[in-house]
Amino acid sequence: MPEILRLDAADPGFDAALARLTALEASQDDEVERSVAAILADVRGRGDAAVLEYTRRFDRIAAPAVSALEVPATELARSRDALPALEREALELAAERVRRYHERQRAGSWEYAEPDGTVLGQKVTPLDRVGLYVPGGKAAYPSSVLMNALPAKVAGVGELVMVVPAPDGERNPLVLAAAAIAGVDRVFTIGGAQAVGALAYGTETVPAVDKIVGPGNKYVAAAKRRVFGVVGIDMIAGPSEILVVCDGATDPDWIAMDLFSQAEHDEVAQAILVSPDAGFLDRVAAAIARLLPEMPRSEVIRASLTSRGALIRVRDLDEAAAIANRIAPEHLELSVRDPEPLLAKIRHAGAIFVGPYSSEAIGDYCAGPNHVLPTSRTARFSSPLGVYDFQKRSSLIRVSRDGAASLGRVAATLAYGEGLAAHARSAEYRFLGGRDR
Repeated sequence: MPEILRLDAADPGFDAALARLTALEASQDDEVERSVAAILADVRGRGDAAVLEYTRRFDRIAAPAVSALEVPATELARSRDALPALEREALELAAERVRRYHERQRAGSWEYAEPDGTVLGQKVTPLDRVGLYVPGGKAAYPSSVLMNALPAKVAGVGELVMVVPAPDGERNPLVLAAAAIAGVDRVFTIGGAQAVGALAYGTETVPAVDKIVGPGNKYVAAAKRRVFGVVGIDMIAGPSEILVVCDGATDPDWIAMDLFSQAEHDEVAQAILVSPDAGFLDRVAAAIARLLPEMPRSEVIRASLTSRGALIRVRDLDEAAAIANRIAPEHLELSVRDPEPLLAKIRHAGAIFVGPYSSEAIGDYCAGPNHVLPTSRTARFSSPLGVYDFQKRSSLIRVSRDGAASLGRVAATLAYGEGLAAHARSAEYRFLGGRDR
């Protein structure tokens, strides 16, 4: 059995122990940073030639041109049509649920008129072009395609360009099928920092985008961090997290598997259970010991639970809610008999799964809300990926003749106070005698 940390909120050293448990140094690897900086500069300077060179070096694909790395729309459609019926139905159902949920997030423009005829408002427009990074190779993440592409399409993004590495030329048909189902416009089989650079700066073949979204390895994360400002990015995601609050009434096997579902991502993922029932914590620990050997990724789960997992006893569910808000987890399960009073106390979480039947795994794939969520306590100030990430807002100011007189005096007074005479006179020209235009 993994050596899972046991904590009791009543112990004097609990606060310090919890702080150590949830701390994760986001230290940058200097070698990675240097490598990524060089690749980005090269792609910016040499365009297609640099992309081809790095694709040959890292993915072992000797393409004659970047255009040869673009997947034709006909291949995307064939990948979708060739899927086994069960897989295609699952992808299409998930896509429909994700699309339907995100349609409710779409914001619209608005205006209002003031008594003097001045009209103020906000104009909402979609981004012109978005880049989507999808991990590739032997791993298949069609759910990542759906979760990143569909909100962009719902927002009305003009063009969605996907990049996905294909080591040794291996194109994952499930990922390509998901791209077809989600309506991705163009797909290039390039990856790594060179793909991020191509999307950010543009090359002779790959168009420059306005924003880059989607997960990737440490090189991709470092590249996204460096190009931010040239383009927008979604976030720099940390390791996956789950916090389960349980009153002891849920089957311990369910809870153990929920913890596994995040721990299996990687060795630094975090899975924490909080309960006021010490006996239940013991039963979950026993379920973990019994079920772990059955898991294909048992060693990864074991390492995650040993290094960053915990079973925490609290006095009551109110204290559990306070701890949840302090941790601000990516995924929060409220596996209790009467979840609504507890839900009302939660302020910080990426996604909240309410009640014992709401497993985090359903949220990852097909519930409808986005699975791209804030990690590393950033749920205190940020939100899941959504349609709003692919829309931008412009303020509308339509000042009437009467408004120019009344508001112009206010503006001029404040401008003179700031020592900005041109500002003041610009406002005064609209209402002072002899300056009427």
